Amino acid sequence: MADLNLTTPLLQPSDHQPQVVLAVDPDEPRTTHLENPFEFLGSRGFSVPEPSTVDPFRNHTARIEGVYEWVKIVMCLPLALVRLLLFGSCLLVGYVATKFALHGWKDRHNPMPRWRCRLMWVTRICTRCILFSFGKRVCSEYNLDMGLKLNSDCSYHWIKRRGRPAPRETAPIVVSNHVSYVDPIFFFYELFPTIVASESHDTMPFVGTIIRAMQVIYVNRFSPSSRKHAISEIKRKASCNRFPRVLLFPEGTTSNGRVLMSFQLGAFIPGYPIQPVVVRYPHVHFDQSWGHIAVGKLMFRMFTQFHNFMEVEYLPVVSPVENQKESAIHLARRTGNAIASALNVVQTSHSYGDLMLLSKASEAKQQNPSLYMVEMAKVENSFHLSSLEAVDFLDTFLSMNPDPSGHVGIHDFFRVLRLKACNLSEKIFGFIDLHKIGRITFQEFLLGSAHVLKQPLFRLACELAFTDCDNDESHYLTEQEVCPSFSFS
Repeated sequence: MADLNLTTPLLQPSDHQPQVVLAVDPDEPRTTHLENPFEFLGSRGFSVPEPSTVDPFRNHTARIEGVYEWVKIVMCLPLALVRLLLFGSCLLVGYVATKFALHGWKDRHNPMPRWRCRLMWVTRICTRCILFSFGKRVCSEYNLDMGLKLNSDCSYHWIKRRGRPAPRETAPIVVSNHVSYVDPIFFFYELFPTIVASESHDTMPFVGTIIRAMQVIYVNRFSPSSRKHAISEIKRKASCNRFPRVLLFPEGTTSNGRVLMSFQLGAFIPGYPIQPVVVRYPHVHFDQSWGHIAVGKLMFRMFTQFHNFMEVEYLPVVSPVENQKESAIHLARRTGNAIASALNVVQTSHSYGDLMLLSKASEAKQQNPSLYMVEMAKVENSFHLSSLEAVDFLDTFLSMNPDPSGHVGIHDFFRVLRLKACNLSEKIFGFIDLHKIGRITFQEFLLGSAHVLKQPLFRLACELAFTDCDNDESHYLTEQEVCPSFSFS
C-alpha cells in the first residue's frame, strides 16, 4: 500500500519554498487525526480568548467635525502662526545651547559635568516656552496633607501638578504612562532625567542632539542583546546618585490614555524603588493623544486650540518588598496597579506589537484595522511569538483578502497556502475555524499557527519530511523532489 501524505501544519509558503509533507504509514489507525490533523504532533487543540473591543491607539478626535471646531480653527490660525514661530525659535535656541553644552565632551560614559548641566538650563527654559506654545503653562497643586497651597488659577490654561518628585536618593527610577509627545518635553523641563529611547530617536533633527545631552540609553526593542545592554545601563545609572533620575515609559509606545497597556520589564529588573507618575490630558473637543495619527496633524490641531490641558500627578514611591527578592514581574504589576488606579482605567495586554499590526492593516487599507490587534503581550508570553513574526503572519493573512469584518473564507485560505482542496485541507481549515462558521479571523489564524509551531514534534516532523524528500542527500530540495509528494488520500 502506498504511503499517505499529510501536509505539515501552517508552514508559511513562498514562491521559492515548496510545501513540506510528512509521510505516514496508512496501516496505522487514523481515526483521531481526521478530527485534529495535528494530533500526531502532540496537539490537543487550542482556544482563542474573546477579542478585545478596546483600541488603545484610537484618537477620538482624529477628524475635524462640527461647526464649532472649524470656526475655532479659522479663528486660531493667526495664533497658530505665532505659536509655530515661538516653537521653532525655542527649538533652535535650545539646540544651539545643547551643542555648546556637548562641545568637546568625550567622556559620555560618566555623568555630565556640572558646568555643562548649567548650560542645559537654557534648553530646559526653552522647553518650558515650547510647552507655552502648545497652550500650556506650569503650576503646582498639592493636596493639603502636604502642607502646600493650591493655586486657584490652575484649572485654566495650566499644567496641573499634583504631588512632588521624590528625592533622587529615594527613587532613582521614574515611570509614567505615555500619551503624547508632550510627555517627554514636560519631563525634560521638570526633571532633566536620563531617558530610555529607541535608537531611531538619535537621528531626529534637533531632537536627537537634545536627548543626547540627557545621556540617553538607546535600545533596539527587537534585539535581545540591545535590551540586555539597556537593562545593564539602567542599573548602572540608577545606582549612582551623580546621574540624573532614569525615566522610562514602560508601555513602550503612546496610547490614548483610556487604558494602561502591558509594561516592559526594563525599569523593574534592577530592583530599585520606583516613583510612578500619571499624565492626563482632559479634553472636550480635541484629544491630544498621539495614537494612530500623524504627528503633523496632531501638532496643527494643538496649535489651533484656545487652550490645551495637561495634568501630572506624582504618586507614592513603590519599593521592592523588604526581606525577600521580589520578581520584576511582581514589581511591575504593583506599579501598574498604582498607575491604573490613579487613572481609573483598566489594564490590557496590548503592546507595541499591536501598534505594528494596526499600522500594517492600515497600510493595507483595511476598513477596520483595529480588528487585527491581538493583545500581543499575552501572545508573546503564551507562545513565545515575537511581534515581527506576528506581522509576517498578518502579511500572509492579508493576502487572503479578508472581508470588511476581518474574516477569510476557506477558498482564499487554500489559495494563499497552496493547499489542494481535499478532506485533509478542510480539516486543517476546520482546526483553525473554532466557531465552525466557514470563516476565520486573524486572531484564530495567528494563535492556531503559533499553537502548532509550539508543538514539541513540529521541528522533528519538518526534519523528517525534508529527509524523506531529499533523495540525493544534497541537503537541498528541488521542485522535482518535492512535487511527487503532493498527494492526498
